[in-house]
Amino acid sequence: MDLEAVSKRSAFHAKPQGLILQYGTAGFRTNAQHLDHIMFRMGLLAVLRSKQTKSTIGVMVTASHNPEEDNGVKLIDPLGEMLAPTWEEHATCLASAEEQDMPRVLTAIMEKEAVDPQQAAFVVIGKDTRPSSEKLSQSVIDGVTVLGGQFHDYGLLTTPQLHYMVYCRNSGGRYGKATIEGYCQKLSKAFVELTKQASCSGDENRSVKVDCANGIGALKLKEMEHYFSQGLLVQLFNDGTEGRLNHLCGADFVKSHQKPPQGMEMKSDERCCSFDGDADRIVYYYRDADGHFHLIDGDKIATLISSFLKDLLLEIGESLNMGVVQTAYANGSSTRYLEEVMKVPVYCTKTGVKHLHHKAQEFDIGVYFEANGHGTALFSEAVEVKIKRLAQELQDEKGKAAKMLASIIDLFNQATGDAISDMLVIEAILALKGLTVQQWDAIYVDLPNRQLKVKVADRRVISTTNAERQALTPPGLQEAINDLVKKYKLARAFVRPSGTEDIVRVYAEADSQESADRLAYEVSLVVFQLAGGIGEKPQPSF
Repeated sequence: MDLEAVSKRSAFHAKPQGLILQYGTAGFRTNAQHLDHIMFRMGLLAVLRSKQTKSTIGVMVTASHNPEEDNGVKLIDPLGEMLAPTWEEHATCLASAEEQDMPRVLTAIMEKEAVDPQQAAFVVIGKDTRPSSEKLSQSVIDGVTVLGGQFHDYGLLTTPQLHYMVYCRNSGGRYGKATIEGYCQKLSKAFVELTKQASCSGDENRSVKVDCANGIGALKLKEMEHYFSQGLLVQLFNDGTEGRLNHLCGADFVKSHQKPPQGMEMKSDERCCSFDGDADRIVYYYRDADGHFHLIDGDKIATLISSFLKDLLLEIGESLNMGVVQTAYANGSSTRYLEEVMKVPVYCTKTGVKHLHHKAQEFDIGVYFEANGHGTALFSEAVEVKIKRLAQELQDEKGKAAKMLASIIDLFNQATGDAISDMLVIEAILALKGLTVQQWDAIYVDLPNRQLKVKVADRRVISTTNAERQALTPPGLQEAINDLVKKYKLARAFVRPSGTEDIVRVYAEADSQESADRLAYEVSLVVFQLAGGIGEKPQPSF
């Protein structure tokens, strides 16, 4: 391994003096013009991780739901999972190193992780449709090749598709073919098999309108359409032909603004959904007969999926360990419905899909979704083998249920959430259960809630515990929140520091929108006073 060659090549991707970025839940993410050195260095790190694991590693160039001028990068581990936490630390360290320290930092990583420099390395690369992605992915390739790594550049992919490619390559083909065609065929075959059972619902021409956030999801859905065209009509909006990526559209916009995206024509009671820029999040919504907008977020998606899985397990007669994993942002009504009506255990983790994913792996079947629509269902390998065997052996209704469950397993891209596969699962379940979008929405009624941000001098003054639902510091903050919550019915509130900027996020819910708004405002004031608020004091919005 020629570290002198690395230093020479690194000079072409020089780090701006003093720039420090941290590898977070979503990898590195900032304005694209600051990322060239990061991309080169993540190419280097991917080679070291590949050598250490003796596996294919993925590098995805994307900034997901961020504005078009941003970009980012994340590494994908051998089973299609997010990068291991210890390697996140290596990523931050390598990205922050000054030019002259690069050889020393690389050597330190290799020694700590016992990387064999003679071991072969293979890296696969994907990118989204941002104008900066082409050049930045070339910087990744530069980093891979200077350390002698082999690579395959898949070009334009959704983030979940690259997760799929990595897992396929490392599972010896058991998971599927590591090609776009293999991905399309696996998902569409499972969808068609599943929806064959839905003819009794009477709705032969099912259709869904999809806002693609002017991102990669539009390209990839177009590639898939002919595979399942008979079972589902997909109408694309914000497909990238005009309009900017994630601007006034996409899952994050719809969820945070609680209104439809620009460029989407909505008639009453039509099923609509939005992807984010790299197609790993999805939210549904519709307008009722009176023109009111209704959002169906990740909580209701998790409830629909877990209730369907539970029904199939009961039909088969299998008692498997199933759990639903949420974050503190999950609506209280969803948690109550899952625990009290469905009798499904619910667990809460810190915000960030990697935390939910890790917890979900503890179950035979783990369903997890963040409220923002990022999530999936995980099936242990033993359960997958067992269900597919039962699908072949059982007859009558039990066999039918087992076949349906086997198709659901194939439909889920078990990476960390895939808007395309999630959409196909949801559409199949609605068809099989004969549910309209309104009936799905009416499973339970969300408690009114409000999210606010408070600017502070230093977000680190806030520390939390109990899956971010309680504040440990600054002193007196949690006690003040508790006193405020007592004033309202069915209320709760929590605060947590942003992972990327000096703001504190405030969440509140209560029995009415007015109460939720007041509680959020009052908690924001307390945060401003006790946690070093800067700028203008929070103002009431009610």
